[in-house]
Amino acid sequence: MLKCRDEVLFLTKQLVNIESIVNTSGEKEIAQSLYTLLSSYPYFKENPSYIKMAQTIEDDRERYNILAFVKGTKGGQSHSSTIVLMGHMDTVGIDDYNQLKDQATNPDELLVEIKKELILDEVVKAHAESGEWMFGRGVLDMKSGLASHIYLLKYYSEYPEELEGNLVLVAECDEEDGSHGILSALKDLIAWKKEHGFDYKGAINADFVSPRYEGDQNRYIYKGTVGKLLPSFFITGAETHVGSCFEGLDPNFLAAELTRQISYNPDLCNEAYGETTVPPVSLKQTDLKPSYTVQTALSAYVYYNFFIHSWSPKDVLEKLKAEALVAFQNALDVYSERYKNYCDMSGEPFRELVWTPRVMTYEEMHGLLVIAHGDSYTVHMNQFKEQLLLDQSLDTRMYAARVVEEAWKWMEDKRPAMILFYSSLYSPRIELSGESEAERNLIQALDYAVDQMQPNYQHPIVVRNFFPYISDMSFVALSDDVAGIEAVTTNNPGWGTKHYVHYQDIREVNIPVINIGPYGFDAHKKYERMELSYSLDIVPNLTNLVISELLSRK
Repeated sequence: MLKCRDEVLFLTKQLVNIESIVNTSGEKEIAQSLYTLLSSYPYFKENPSYIKMAQTIEDDRERYNILAFVKGTKGGQSHSSTIVLMGHMDTVGIDDYNQLKDQATNPDELLVEIKKELILDEVVKAHAESGEWMFGRGVLDMKSGLASHIYLLKYYSEYPEELEGNLVLVAECDEEDGSHGILSALKDLIAWKKEHGFDYKGAINADFVSPRYEGDQNRYIYKGTVGKLLPSFFITGAETHVGSCFEGLDPNFLAAELTRQISYNPDLCNEAYGETTVPPVSLKQTDLKPSYTVQTALSAYVYYNFFIHSWSPKDVLEKLKAEALVAFQNALDVYSERYKNYCDMSGEPFRELVWTPRVMTYEEMHGLLVIAHGDSYTVHMNQFKEQLLLDQSLDTRMYAARVVEEAWKWMEDKRPAMILFYSSLYSPRIELSGESEAERNLIQALDYAVDQMQPNYQHPIVVRNFFPYISDMSFVALSDDVAGIEAVTTNNPGWGTKHYVHYQDIREVNIPVINIGPYGFDAHKKYERMELSYSLDIVPNLTNLVISELLSRK
């Protein structure tokens, strides 16, 4: 085993000490610091073209990735087989630390202060007192994992004769928001593939792992990753004065029933290989009224987190369209029942409802409008989108909603409707099924590494199929076919203006990927912490065994 604990610990603290909150200048600072560190290594002094500080592309912020590689010389020859080590440099914010914000990125000082607190959680209390855990923003997600990768890159830069292939490090920015980092880094990976003849055999991410349930002692490694979509609904009703509420249909009422139908619905969990996603849940629900009036809202907007293992974005649209039709009908049934009860109480005559469930995708609505209005519609919408880009307050999700809202104005049939679309980045699912030789080799190398390492660690090291959190693993390979991706591009109103992903770059790189990362609790929370022994000893050695075994396979 590599004696790596002290150096990985030192590197972790160095990285954590740099406050690198996503979408702040800290991302630039940590990239510069890491570039300076790696450039100081003798190998990169001798080979300065093997390291790169690369600015992200198609990004409204100035930030950078750090990429570097070591060419192995084992056997006295050069090699094409190459492994990519991935890790992100950014973190979420530190506001949750409250009065301890100044210590959030100083693990030693933070631990002292945490011990002074009245901690009600007995597990947190025990970890703080044990000396076996490190607390701080980014220690778990994921600077200790990145430190492990840096250690291995440095090790092989000193002993390239032990490396039967090549090792590429990608330290990317913006993982916690829009993934501009990894999407930009694909261009560099493609360029290096062509320039140096790299044959990418596998990628190893080092994002954090945690228990799956209370009392779970397993330390997990993941093959592939969950996919994430943000299905969204623009919902219109029939406006009315609130004093005559039954003369109209409140879109908030429809939105509420839609959320009741979709959120926490186990029918929308996606099972594959014996593993099941958590169900979707609402992340935003609002109407689009700019200010108070006594008129019911013209429209509402809601979007949901949606995880997938084997379903495609096209499958999800079909399933949600069906659920929306059910919700729409349920809402009308409740509305009708309550209207009848009100009429009985008030003596007013009951009128049969004139509305029926109406759900369509953005692609379907757009197609209808192109047929109805032709160039006048498309030219107007293109101009509208360009003008809307000037509003820097709109994120991709609200930008998409405003585009749908504008398109709806062109609909001649204004009966209440739900328009289904995607309003944000699709993080593709990755299934590591073993169907290709590259996947089989990576899986076998991983299984070998776990078998070799398990006797050195007291808790079970367990391999599962899908990394359960969003990560940049999603952008180095694609399991979706062309139709699946087209469902994203044709149903995102911001596609090509506010939002764009070069999926062809992902297909060109197409590296099977696994995750071997630090173990801990409470990522993105005040008591974020990682277990020292697994994270500093086991993770680097497990990763190294996978590297050695995978590169030995021809």
